[in-house]
Amino acid sequence: MRIDAHLHLWDPAEGIYPWLRPEHGPLHAPFSAADAEPLLRAAGVDLALLVQAADDGRENERLLATARTHSWVAGVVAWVDLERPDLADGALDGPLADPRVRGARQLLHDDPREDLLDRAAVRETLRVLARRDLAVDVPDGFPRLLPGAARAAQRTDGLRLVVDHLGKPPRAGGPEAMAAWRRQLAAVARTGTTVAKVSGLYVPGLAWSEQALLPVLDVALELFGPERLMLGSDWPVTVAGPGYAGTADVLDGLVARLSPSEQEDLRWRTAARTYRVGPAVQDR
Repeated sequence: MRIDAHLHLWDPAEGIYPWLRPEHGPLHAPFSAADAEPLLRAAGVDLALLVQAADDGRENERLLATARTHSWVAGVVAWVDLERPDLADGALDGPLADPRVRGARQLLHDDPREDLLDRAAVRETLRVLARRDLAVDVPDGFPRLLPGAARAAQRTDGLRLVVDHLGKPPRAGGPEAMAAWRRQLAAVARTGTTVAKVSGLYVPGLAWSEQALLPVLDVALELFGPERLMLGSDWPVTVAGPGYAGTADVLDGLVARLSPSEQEDLRWRTAARTYRVGPAVQDR
């Protein structure tokens, strides 16, 4: 069993991706389920989680429609407005009542406010999501969002908080920046319900290899342990770099260093437990 815990599908023509512009080159193109499926099959991936890339309900509708018609879609991490707990509750009883919604996310890294995760309304929404048994993803957490994420995890009972892309370690920033990232990530990891995705680690201009990423993985394993880590491709962001196959090859090589049981944690068990998908559904 293999689960890709972080896959996007988008179409710039929909006009709901203000961050996606022509200067993004190959990323500024439509990427559909039909494009993703052969890549998943070639890499031996059984299931994938579709993760929102627009703070817009129209994308939720499209991703859920895709999930209904493609058996390899394990679930959707949908957009939920974290500053509107009243709307979150209503949406989860309405358009997001679909059981394929297995998590929530907002593009927090596009918001300049330093205290966003500490705001009262956001804290209440996180409690709503925890009561609904939905995981909450935090994108690109270093350096602004990880401290608030650590506090949110500590004070919200039952919250399964997911650090996307290991918080985006500053691999190009030098030893001091990497040490600061490690400290912030360690604070998040102290809460046992937090997990992290080994995903989104490609940095243009830096080496993409097992040797280059091993120090980052070693930190993640030390802080979270394999039972709280999962693999994700972050496709199609990777088309600007190693692509799906090149990403999978390096991640597979890193994981192959672990014991068979630890490999299963990263390849599927952590994602299944966190998002209540695949084999984990039988345990609910």
